[in-house]
Formats: sequence, structure tokens, C-alpha cells
Amino acid sequence: METAADIRTREHSRLRFAFDSERFLSTVFLLPAVVYIVLLVGIPFFLAIAFSFTNATVGDTTLHFIGIENFVRIFRTPQFRRALFNSFFFTITAQIVIIILANILAVILETDFRGKWLARFLIILPWATPISLGTIGWLWIFDSKFSPIDWVLVRFGLLGPGTILGPSKHLTFLGKEGLAMAAVIVVQIWRTLPLATVILLAGLSSIPQDLLDQAEVDGAGFLRTHFQVRIPLIMPIMSVALLFGVIFTFTDMVVPFVLTRGGPVYYTQVLPLWAWFKGIEGGSLGEGAAIALFLFPVLLAAAIFILRSARRAEVS
Repeated sequence: METAADIRTREHSRLRFAFDSERFLSTVFLLPAVVYIVLLVGIPFFLAIAFSFTNATVGDTTLHFIGIENFVRIFRTPQFRRALFNSFFFTITAQIVIIILANILAVILETDFRGKWLARFLIILPWATPISLGTIGWLWIFDSKFSPIDWVLVRFGLLGPGTILGPSKHLTFLGKEGLAMAAVIVVQIWRTLPLATVILLAGLSSIPQDLLDQAEVDGAGFLRTHFQVRIPLIMPIMSVALLFGVIFTFTDMVVPFVLTRGGPVYYTQVLPLWAWFKGIEGGSLGEGAAIALFLFPVLLAAAIFILRSARRAEVS
């Protein structure tokens, strides 16, 4: 006859076996992430799909199915096409500059010098700063009347009557099309550069020192070592940094919203901001959801391409 001690021993063995099981532990550890994604990403995503095929508005959230009418309507609007072009231009330009600067900063921060930890802290500070607060600071820097950039240019004789930049003492960064787009890109670079730098710095720190020493023995200089040894080895990690940067930039609406609100004349309008204006401020939840859903296939295609490229680089 089985005693109580035998039952406890068997239950203890089962529990111990469960915690020794890799499949059981992986399920337990992944469950909170799955619940988080379902609640904060999955449910809003499926609600957006439902709204995009209806004529729901802020005043009337009743779901009346209208097919693909919202998608056809937004594709025909010049504002959507402008926002789509701006989103690609905004993202591609910012990420090219970020990858170049992140490589430079990562190489500098990898070396030993006095004050290295302070330099790392200052570089990571923009990423730790709330983006709304940081963009408001840039809004003052680009102010049409009190911009410190204008003041410096006037003091050096580069701006004002008879100068190369024009007779006016104010560049009006956010009021001119090209300067407004440049301002938005600069702020996005300032915001995302620390993340890419930290990721690449981790990649450079993981390179075996033996490979770098062998390159030095073979007579390779700094540039040759960097482009033929370091960059090929950290290419998968660089791809991850690029993927994060593309996602953060393509889906960002805070920077253009605070700086320009999409102006002047839709020149800095991007898809997330246009979805906000149509869906929330304009009251058309269906059209806003349709615009927002267009981000999904674009980002999915970009993620697949970048991850496949990273896998090829890792295999090779």
C-alpha cells in the first residue's frame, strides 16, 4: 500500500522533472511576453483591422462594413502619397547617417581614454531623455526668432545683409520646406544614435583580440582592419541596430508632431502623424486605421529583408 511519503516523493519527482524540462521552462518564461504582446499589440492590431473596413468615427464607433473603400480613398489623396514618400525619405536618410556615426562613435568609445565613462553617459543621454521633452528643447533651438544657431551664424558673419546665407538674420528652420525636413531628420538622428552606438559597441567588444592582433601583424592599418575585419564580423549586429532604427523611425510621430505638425504644407508629414490627424483629430477612425495598417506590410518586408541579410552575413 502506497504511503503518504511515497505520494509526496512522487509529486516532488514530477515537479523536479518539470523544472528540468527545457520545453516547460521555455513556455513558462515566454508566457509573460506572449501575454504582453497579445494585450498591448495583438488586440489593438486586430481592432485596427476591424476599423479599417468600416466607416467608424469618433462620434459613432458602430462597425458598418464598407469593404476596402477607406484604402481606396486614402490612396487617392495627395497627402497620403506625400506622407508615404516622406516616411521613406525620413527613415532612409536618418538611418544612413546613424549607421555611419554609430560606427565612428563605437570605435572611439572602445578605446581607453580618460573620461570614457563620462563620454558614454553623455552619448546615451539623448536616448534616456523623454522624447517629447527633448524635442521641445530642439523646438527652441530651431525657433524662428530666438534660435541660437541664427545668433552664432550672425556673429560669425555668415547670416545677415551681404552674407552668403541671405540678408535675413533668421533662417526660419521650421518654416521652409528643406530646412524643416532637415530639422526633423537631425532630431531623429540625435534621438536614435545612442541606441545604435551601444549595439555596435557591444559588437566590437565581442571581437576576439587575436584577430585584431593578427591583422596588425600582417601589416593592416586602422582603416583596412576596420573595414575588412571589424565590420564583416559585426555585420549581423549592425543589422539588428538597423532594424531597430528603421522601426523606431518609420513609426515615429512625436518628432514631426512637436516640431512641425507635418508642415509646412505637408512637407514633413509622415504616415503615423497623418493617421493621427485623420483618425483622431479628423474623427475618421476607419481612414486613420487604414493609414496606420499600411505601416505593417512595409515594416514586415523591411524586417524580413534585414534579418535575412544578417543571417547570410553570419553564415558567410
